[in-house]
Amino acid sequence: MFLPVAVSIAAYGVVWGVLAGQAGLSVLEVALMSGLVFAGASQFVALDMWTPGNLPVLSIVIAAGIVNLRMLLMSATLRPLVGHLSLPKQLGAMFFVSDEQWAMTMAEVRKGTGSVAFLIGTGVLSWFAWMGSTLCGRVLGAFIDDPTKYGLDFAFTATFLALLLGMWRGRGDLVPWIVGALAAILTSKLIEGNWYIIVGGLVGSFAGALAETIRERRHVA
Repeated sequence: MFLPVAVSIAAYGVVWGVLAGQAGLSVLEVALMSGLVFAGASQFVALDMWTPGNLPVLSIVIAAGIVNLRMLLMSATLRPLVGHLSLPKQLGAMFFVSDEQWAMTMAEVRKGTGSVAFLIGTGVLSWFAWMGSTLCGRVLGAFIDDPTKYGLDFAFTATFLALLLGMWRGRGDLVPWIVGALAAILTSKLIEGNWYIIVGGLVGSFAGALAETIRERRHVA
């Protein structure tokens, strides 16, 4: 079930590896960043700010932290699934949380088949797919000078579109999706940087929660 998603992760992992090589990262640096950070979106952001010899470490850390704030919300939704585990095990499971794996896990939870095994299994598979593909991209970067020629630059977008459609539950989902998208677009026009990711996610989540509350009140009435 998760293998096609893992292939998509590997596709844009190769892209990141190629770009990392062009930015001057060594194979060891790629391995450490992919293995320890394990966050594609923030790693792409870090590459945009990567300037060897004058590395803005603080700026990169802050930018990556902002981009990954969404992980707090995602991890919170998984608490009912991992709440019975000890704190060290919970933290270990949360390390492997990624966008694609979280989306599929939540889909399983809604169907009543979600489990810690599924959460961790898909997370570990995601980690290996990302780690292996970024290293391959870095090593083979000399032979893939322009990822766009092979369509690899679209893999990241295609994966999230597929996940979004897979989570479709009905017309009610349009409200948070549209509101979040509009908020993100407006923020990207008004504020420099990657704040649009956070704003879009928070505003969309608030819109979804508000819409759900209104539906529940109408149902009770």
